[in-house]
Amino acid sequence: METKEKTESPVAHTLKKAERLCSKKVIDELFAEGESFLAFPIKVVYKVTELPQPVPVQAGFTVSKKIFKRAVKRNRIKRLMREAYRLNKQMLPLLADEQQMAIFFIFIGKELPTFAQVEKAMKKALYKLAESSKKAEEKA
Repeated sequence: METKEKTESPVAHTLKKAERLCSKKVIDELFAEGESFLAFPIKVVYKVTELPQPVPVQAGFTVSKKIFKRAVKRNRIKRLMREAYRLNKQMLPLLADEQQMAIFFIFIGKELPTFAQVEKAMKKALYKLAESSKKAEEKA
């Protein structure tokens, strides 16, 4: 038997349950007090806040039921967004000690996207998030 050598990068490309935004309390606070920006076709709402899990960032994903009536299409778009986030989340810099961030990605496009479109928008969104977190650290 041959043994397979690991050719993966040292960064783990995973999206564990603890990294998903599930807390209703945090989500309500995020939409009430969070900041937002657009990286079309994704709208990003984020806030530096206290999270119930010991992870630096928790992310949530949603697609409008009004625009995409069929659950199959909504679920596909959410899968694409989660995959794009999972592969590119290392673009987010680690926040200062004891700081955590909640992020919500909202798909606002009108047509079913390809993975390339979603990944391009996700990279743009993560880049903007990285820039805004650097500015926030400079102010503090």
